[in-house]
Amino acid sequence: MTDDFSQEEIFRYSRHLLVPEVGLEGQRKLKAASVLVIGAGGLGSPVALYLAAAGVGHIGLVDDDMVDVSNLQRQILHDTHYVGQPKAESGRHRLLALNPRIRVDAIQDSFNESTAMEIAAGYDILVDCSDNFATRYLINDLCVLTQRPDVYGAIYRFEGQVSVLDARHGPCYRCLFPEPPSAEISPSCSETGVLGTVPAVIGSLQAAEVIKLVLGIGSPLIGQLLIYEALEASFQKIKLAKRPDCAVCGQTPTVITLSDSRRFCSDEEILPLAADEKISPSELATQLRGPHPPLLIDVRSPVEQQVSFIEGALSFPLDQLEAHLAELEKHRETVVFCRTGRRSSYALRLLREAGFDHVRNLVGGINAWAREVAPQNYQY
Repeated sequence: MTDDFSQEEIFRYSRHLLVPEVGLEGQRKLKAASVLVIGAGGLGSPVALYLAAAGVGHIGLVDDDMVDVSNLQRQILHDTHYVGQPKAESGRHRLLALNPRIRVDAIQDSFNESTAMEIAAGYDILVDCSDNFATRYLINDLCVLTQRPDVYGAIYRFEGQVSVLDARHGPCYRCLFPEPPSAEISPSCSETGVLGTVPAVIGSLQAAEVIKLVLGIGSPLIGQLLIYEALEASFQKIKLAKRPDCAVCGQTPTVITLSDSRRFCSDEEILPLAADEKISPSELATQLRGPHPPLLIDVRSPVEQQVSFIEGALSFPLDQLEAHLAELEKHRETVVFCRTGRRSSYALRLLREAGFDHVRNLVGGINAWAREVAPQNYQY
């Protein structure tokens, strides 16, 4: 019987209906499914588009950010018309334009310990398309506590990884990563960049895993991590083990409620600095024009310095700075900077611990310098 499908829907999904593993009954399952996509960015774009095209009947799209021009290199859910507008609403318009037969919730809210349980209520599957460790741990804990699958994806430059984390049948995210990496060795996508097609590959794989879970077909990536490397065009599959001592899904869990995972993770944090450890762009500009200008240290990567620079700055990328300490004067006025002030806050801490007592961090980094002092420099 096809009474629950219109003629237009039958034609729309006809290529699914021809696949024995899907067919009409599988399409009914897709129509009845509800999926929450957390993050409407690089990964969320292909995930949401392919789920909508496949006929998943209820999609939630969570993102509290606005569309920025720099997003459009990879976040194909959005277009230039929506720059400056909420990503969740932009995504909703795009998905309904693709498939008006589905329901799309645009949730322009922060997904945190206070809102997550309510936002996720009513959805069968959660898809982790976030870009920070705090949200990944939060999604994981929510899925474990509510017994739902977490379809996980992550990207970095030319690499990506996918897994289905379902503590009922295999390991969870905390089994893989009991502790987050320190912020200074875990740069964000906005700091390291990503090849625009990598999230397309990983997001498509996440969408495929969601569809497999809904239909109950194939072998979902439970207990497995699939790693993609674009430069070598290679895939590698790694087996994952459940940890008996896992804090949330182990034999004696200590995480039994949702908590503020931002306290556990500091992946986007600028270290707290005292007033005398900070300098504004305008103050720096004044000092550079004076008789005793400070030494400038740029801790960004060489490729970033092709985009923008401050004349006369020494180039010591953060991961190489310690090796060059002997070349620097410990008691000279010094200003460190990066793109936004995050990495340079760690450089300041490193220098202070090494005995450099006159170091300050450029507030807002070179992007703030470009906005306030030197518009000939590019923001990125």
